[in-house]
Amino acid sequence: MLLRIDHGPGPRSRPFIIISDPSSNLARARYPPTLQTEKLRAAAEDVNVTFEDQQKINKFARNTSRITELKEEIEVKKKQLQNLEDACEDIMLADDDCLMIPYQIGDVFISHSQEETQEMLEEAKKNLQEEIDALESRVESIQRVLADLKVQLYAKFGSNINLEADES
Repeated sequence: MLLRIDHGPGPRSRPFIIISDPSSNLARARYPPTLQTEKLRAAAEDVNVTFEDQQKINKFARNTSRITELKEEIEVKKKQLQNLEDACEDIMLADDDCLMIPYQIGDVFISHSQEETQEMLEEAKKNLQEEIDALESRVESIQRVLADLKVQLYAKFGSNINLEADES
């Protein structure tokens, strides 16, 4: 076996060790460890991941996914609420009081008077706002759970774990 220290081309290249075995015609290069890689390796070796830790990590991932789904659902419902508000405004601006306005219930459109349609839209807006409030409440409760899990996991793993969401 032959050991040889070599430098790559260029003034800023790192030295590396070539280990070769003349009998097998194999050679492999191995870079000597840097201080940074040694610190990372030592930090990773110091932390043992227990079953409970893995359960906490899994719970954090599930809750992060769920919070994303809930936020998307809230955005859809807010758009529906805006559409209902626009419909209410359009009905108010209508000049003809005896105009029959079609209102969709399920797959069917039923014609109602302007006043009845206005009342139905107000009721739909109220129900939708209650759904949005309930979803936002769930998001807040999940965020509290995530904050608690972050504290526990960062306390144990420090910089060896990344619990921050990617903003891409």
